[in-house]
Formats: sequence, C-alpha cells, structure tokens
Amino acid sequence: MTDQGTRNLNWCAALLDGLIAGGVATLVLSPGSRSTPVILAAQRRAELAIEPILDERSAAFYALGLATAANRPVALLATSGSAPAHWLPAVIEAAQSGRPLVLISADRPPELRGWGANQTIEQAELFVPFARECHDPGPATDDPAALKMMRALGARAAAVARGPHPGPVHINLPLREPLVPEETLAPPAAQHRPAPPPPPTAWHGGAPDPHRAEQARALLRGRGLICCGPDAARPGLAPRLWQLAEHLGVPVLCDPLSGLRFGPGGPARIARYDGFLRNPGARAQLRPDWVIALGRTPVSKTLLGWLADVPTLRIDPAARWSDPNHDVALLLDADPAACCDWLAERLDPAPRDWLAHWQQAERRIEAIAAEHLAESPWCEPQLLATLLAHIDPGAGLFSANSMPIRQLDTWAGARATPLRLFCNRGASGIDGQASTLAGLNAAGVPCHGLLGDLSLLHDLSGLQLLQRLDRPCVVLNNGGGRIFDYLPQQGVEGFERLWRTPPPLDIGAVARAHGLAHHAVTGAAEFAASLAREDAAGIIEVRIDAERSRAVHQTFWSRLHEDTRLFE
Repeated sequence: MTDQGTRNLNWCAALLDGLIAGGVATLVLSPGSRSTPVILAAQRRAELAIEPILDERSAAFYALGLATAANRPVALLATSGSAPAHWLPAVIEAAQSGRPLVLISADRPPELRGWGANQTIEQAELFVPFARECHDPGPATDDPAALKMMRALGARAAAVARGPHPGPVHINLPLREPLVPEETLAPPAAQHRPAPPPPPTAWHGGAPDPHRAEQARALLRGRGLICCGPDAARPGLAPRLWQLAEHLGVPVLCDPLSGLRFGPGGPARIARYDGFLRNPGARAQLRPDWVIALGRTPVSKTLLGWLADVPTLRIDPAARWSDPNHDVALLLDADPAACCDWLAERLDPAPRDWLAHWQQAERRIEAIAAEHLAESPWCEPQLLATLLAHIDPGAGLFSANSMPIRQLDTWAGARATPLRLFCNRGASGIDGQASTLAGLNAAGVPCHGLLGDLSLLHDLSGLQLLQRLDRPCVVLNNGGGRIFDYLPQQGVEGFERLWRTPPPLDIGAVARAHGLAHHAVTGAAEFAASLAREDAAGIIEVRIDAERSRAVHQTFWSRLHEDTRLFE
C-alpha cells in the first residue's frame, strides 16, 4: 500500500503536471512545513523555476511582477494558517488589474479544522471575493481517476488565470501527515508518469455580431475620441488602432500605462490631455459626442471627470465593465484589433478640423511645459525627463502609485522610443512596490524603479530582492504622503501627523542594512551622474523640496487655466 507521504507527493505532482502544461514556468514559495509535498514535487520538474522568498506578502508581489512582465500564469505557494493571508493585497491587485496568478495554499486536513489544531484556520474561501475560481480538492488519494482530476485541475487553473478574464485562481490543498515519503525521493520511472494534458488553447474573441452595427452607428455620430487606459495595448492592436483613428479623424488619448504612449504611433496620438483639459476653453471646445474606450480606468482624474456623461462604447474581450462614470452604452466583448477593423467599415469620419484642434492643443501644452520647466527650480518634472532619457529603448520603468504615476502622466508626453511602463493600478495600493519591481526584472524585463519614501517603507522586506537588480531604484524622498498636499485634506487640523505622515526614515541606513548601494542627490547634475555610474544598482535617493515642487506644479496648472492661445 502506498504510504501517505508518497500519496501526497503524487497528488501534488499531478497538479504541477497540469499547471506546467498550462503555461506555468515559475513557482514562488515561502518556507513552511505543510507545503512540503508541493515543494518535493516541484524539485522533480526541471522546467519549473523555484523562487524561495521568506515574506509571503513580498513573495506575492514578486509573483505579481513576474506575471505582469511575462503575461503568463505564475504559481504562488505558502503553508497553512495566516501565511496565505499575507497574499491578500497582491491578490486584490491581481484581481483588479487582471494578472494571472495561481495561489496554492497548503492546509490541514478536514478532520483538524474547527478542533483547535495549531496553525489551522478556515482558508479554503480566503480569497472568494477576488479569485476567479476557488478549488479545494480534498486530501490526497492514490486513485488513478483522482490523479487525472488533479492534472485537469492544474490545467484549468492556468487556463482560467490567463483566460479572457485573467486574474488569480486559488487552489487549497489539505495534506495529511506524514508529509515526506517513507522511501527514497528519486523520481518515479517515466512509464508510470501519465502524460500531461495539452496546453489550453488561447481564447481570442472574434469581431462582434453584425446585429450590433446599428447600435454602434447610432451611438458614434459626430465628434468623438478614442480613450486608451492602462493595459489597452494587445498584440496586433496598435497598427489597426492608428488606422481607425486616421479613418475617423479622431484623437487617441493614450494613458501612460496603455502601452501606446511610448513607441511608434500615429498622428492622432495625444498624451498631454491632463494639461489642456485644465483650461476652461479647451474643456468646452474639445467636448466629444462619444468615446470608444479600451483598457482600464485612466490615471488622470481630470480626464475621467471631463468624460462623465459622454456616451461610451467599450471594447473588452474579458467583458469587464470598467465604467466608473456609468456611461457605457455598448460593450463589445471581442478582440480589440478585430473591432477596430469592424468599426472602420461602419463609421463615418468626424468633421475635418476636429483632430487638428487636438493636435494644436497638444503642441501648445508641450511648449508651455518646456518654457515653464526651463524657468522653474529642479524637481520631479526635470528628474523624470532625465530618467526617461536614460532608460534604454524597450526597457522598463516601474512606478509607484500616488504622485509618481500622476507626475509621469502630466510631464512625460509621448515619444517614438519604446518604453515599458508598469504600475500596480488595479487597486492602486502602496504595498509591495519593491517586490513587484524585483519580480518584473526576474521575468526578464530590465526595469528601473521609481518609488516614494512611504512606498519604500511599506515594503522593506522587498529590499532583500532588490539585491538581484542591476538597475537602480529611484526613491523620491519628499517627506511623506505629498499626494495629500494636492487634495482637500491639505490644511486640515492634524494634517501633518494624520495624512502626510512623514517617515523618520534614514534611507541610506536602510539600504545599507539590506546590502544595497545608496546615493543621495539633490540636483540635476548629481542625479544624472548617479544614473550613469557603472555601479548604479541599488537606491538613488532624491531629496525633494516638497513645497518648492508644489509651487512648480500649482503655477503650471494656473498658467494652463489662464492660457488663451490653445485655439489660435
């Protein structure tokens, strides 16, 4: 009779067979005892990379970075009890941003649940609100039909995680002791290992049904625009999107995270909308009759508020209602590239001068921004220009939420040189930033980091992972949560202590304690020199005068609001 340890091993090996066949190539794990059978099974698979990371929260964000960069499912493993609970922030981000994670939590068997057993909680439904699917297949058996089911479960989990509505899938594995087989751990003979199932076929939605044509024609009349939010770009989309925009004579508003702002683009590409939509005349004269929306909610709150009440056609093969303004009148759950071709055949062009107005506004804002920054003291906008110019074409930049991504949206503009810009904007949390940056690099994307002092403090365990990077992480040390300086909380009693929360953090000491090089800079020349160093990896701490920076931004926005030459 097979001993329980061997039964556990075969059970977990069958699960990994299906996961690997479904595209999983990396298992990120945090150490634990109950998860031992999964680790033993993983050690037998040469095609599966194993990444041990002590802190479960950091491990989850590292896996998130891997999945984001590689666009393939990554498996995450933890032992029972509170361990998988530390995944929750990253699971929420994966659910909101559509990142393919397979969560494998080891668990105590059913007979120990609810009886006060150590390290035992009700964890089978821990991620129910956020996981695309949750599975609890029960304790291991050596029944051939059950092993076949486990292979199918692995393939299914990988397929759902990367499917038309990508996101996390949770598999809870209750494992009885003993956890290690009694006999040798040599792999079983090849003939005793059933062949894994074939990889699931990728899902690609076709063009929408013809009966929707009249709905689209009725909705998209007059002057419109195409709004591309985060993750709008998909393989094959860009050339057909630019062709559609050229045919219709409409602008394409490209969010910095859309995948369409940096790199080759068409004349319809607009990047500086957050600037000129702060001008009352521009807001009125550029108001569209309709919107075609792709991707998720854009970074710019100025843009989002301005688009409220505009009838919208949303294209999303995952059929997600990313519609915080509640204006989507028609949802096309089909392939975006095919939809562009379909719409080009059915829609009439906008008035001839419509796109020209947008292009004129774009050029005007670009000129104002250049003039303003030439006159202003050095702070984040000039820093961003230096950093973006330094990053190799096609390489990446991971930005923290809050101020960094908003400043990139405002100041970066568009460019022909490709840049892969990443940010955890699904839930826009402050957590796991350093770990996500490390995961992106581990997936093969050479990626700089741009964090704030608070986001660095929130993921100190992730600094251990930054030792692997050969590119620096730039940390903006501006004394706490400066995003609140631009929000209504500014000036409220207790603002400094309760909202801004400046951290008593010696970034240099923290970096050195984690084995990282540290360079502190306060100006343009120092910053450029630090980026150019051969040993630039580690932390580049940029000490920002926050009040001076706020004045630069506020003055710029005032100039835009008062400008009367946007439509000369």
